[in-house]
Amino acid sequence: MAVRFKRGKLGIGLAFLVLIFIPLGIGLFFEQDIVIPVKGATSRDWNPRSFWHPDWGASGVHKGIDIFASRGTDVLAAVSGLVVFQGELNLGGKALAILDPKWRLHYYAHLDSAAVSAGKWVSQGNVVGKVGNTGNARGRPPHLHYSIISLIPRFGRYSDREEGWKLMFFLNPADYLS
Repeated sequence: MAVRFKRGKLGIGLAFLVLIFIPLGIGLFFEQDIVIPVKGATSRDWNPRSFWHPDWGASGVHKGIDIFASRGTDVLAAVSGLVVFQGELNLGGKALAILDPKWRLHYYAHLDSAAVSAGKWVSQGNVVGKVGNTGNARGRPPHLHYSIISLIPRFGRYSDREEGWKLMFFLNPADYLS
């Protein structure tokens, strides 16, 4: 049975939903493995209790984990996805963000350099940059700040902790990597 749409704004809108959002939403229903985004790193290279640690300077609470490695160590795509941002930020320094099929952003900050640009598709495990200490990590040991941000709010994660409403969007990477 063929799906027919009436002409006009409603028909065009319905066609847009069917042809764009439904296929993009399919990724929500599948499991996804996430690899540690620093080559050679293990769970001993980050402190799992650092996620949502209060008093983390200008950023308030710490909304990710810091994976420590030597400057220049390869940073890997933790997932396959579309690079939606690559540039420089005040706090994050050289940074990039990858959108995965589950509508989550994987944010990589304090890079020494980026190896990809916005608009490019990357496969899991591809080199996307090098570990550094740019942005507000200047003067600190080189590391990758890694965050996972859900674009779909998870209302059950709301908390009365400091900045707790943001917990609906920020996921603890240590839960996915260990």
